Amino acid sequence: MMNLDYTIIGKRIKETRLEKGWTQAMLAERSGIEPSNLSHIERAATKLSLPTLISIANALEKTLDELVWGNLVKSSHVSNDTIESLLADCTDRELIKIAEIIKTAKAILRD
Repeated sequence: MMNLDYTIIGKRIKETRLEKGWTQAMLAERSGIEPSNLSHIERAATKLSLPTLISIANALEKTLDELVWGNLVKSSHVSNDTIESLLADCTDRELIKIAEIIKTAKAILRD
C-alpha cells in the first residue's frame, strides 16, 4: 500500500490558493470546510478525505492530479504542463539561461 505525502498536497493547495489571491477563509468557504481544517490540510497536520480533496479541487478549479501529482506514479503530463506555464512568458534569453540551469540540475540529480 502506498503512503500519500500530505505535505505535497497541502503545499499545492496553498500555492494555488495564494496564486488566486485567496485567504484560507475564502477557500474554506468556497469548498465548504472549516478554515481551521484547511489550515491543518495545508500544513499536512491532518489527512484529508477524498470528498474534502474533491471539494477543494473544485473550488480551486484544479484537477485532482494537479493537486496530488507528487504522489502519482504517472504524472509527467502535470509536470510538463507546470513547466510549460512557468516558461510561457520568458524571453528567448531567459529560456537559454533556464535551459542551462536545467542541464546543471539534471547532472547534479543524476550523480
